[in-house]
Amino acid sequence: MDRLHTMSVFVAVAEEMGFAPAARRLNMSPPAVTRAVSALEQRLGAKLLHRTTRAVQLTEAGQRYLVDCKRVLAEVDEIDQSAAGIHASPRGKVTVTASVLFGRMVVVPILLDLLEQYPDIEIDAFYVDRVTNLMDEGLDVAVRIADLPDSGLSAVRVGSVRRVLCAAPQYLAERGSPDTPSGLATHDLIDFVNLTRTSDWNFVEDGKVTSMRPGARFRVNNGDAAIAAAVSGRGITRVLSYMIAPQLADGSLELVLDAFALPPVPVHVVHKETGQPSARVRAVFDFLAERLRADEGLDH
Repeated sequence: MDRLHTMSVFVAVAEEMGFAPAARRLNMSPPAVTRAVSALEQRLGAKLLHRTTRAVQLTEAGQRYLVDCKRVLAEVDEIDQSAAGIHASPRGKVTVTASVLFGRMVVVPILLDLLEQYPDIEIDAFYVDRVTNLMDEGLDVAVRIADLPDSGLSAVRVGSVRRVLCAAPQYLAERGSPDTPSGLATHDLIDFVNLTRTSDWNFVEDGKVTSMRPGARFRVNNGDAAIAAAVSGRGITRVLSYMIAPQLADGSLELVLDAFALPPVPVHVVHKETGQPSARVRAVFDFLAERLRADEGLDH
């Protein structure tokens, strides 16, 4: 049985989480799908799927093999396109990841415009507030708001954002605005706990970084919730500058202690492919980089 065919069948079963839906997707009979996966497992000498009456789950070997299969099939598709003389017209699926709020506010509009420009590209968007591993999780392109450690990723810096404190004007009118970070001790604080890896709020005072542990009565792992609480006058919160650009523009929030803010955090677009990337990944990577460089919500 053709290796690429069995790999394609395995990917369909894994993505659809079942033999019957994979058969419908591939326009094959369920027994033919079962035979293809069984033949693949026999050839590899490894069990790729746990089968139950209700669901199909990947084994540990299956998870690793799925990532490799997707990469190989994408490369074969790219070779076919190049041989057919259509390399300049990118096509195929590209998986893009970013943080949840940045994805909703900034990345989604860019990707929708990209789909209009490249009708043969498909986008799978994956938004999550954690650092993803592009290789292990089968992701192609990421927008990272962070300093990048040395890695095998190809990256381009497109701007930066700042960690800022903010509060509603009515709250500051009633409680006053703190003059120094130590003044936060007398205020109601809203802690957006996913903003950094630690729970400390850091500032620059007299050229040195100082830290404080916010005595917050309200802690939340979602930026939208923290911003909504601040807009409603419930206290001071700390977010990234792009998150509150609309609220600063309409006056529903004001910056607090901006003179003590840390240096900006860089924003990068990264992809995992070494050497010359595929046409579809390069198209998405370049489109995101160009649009983000022009985004007014980022510092440049």
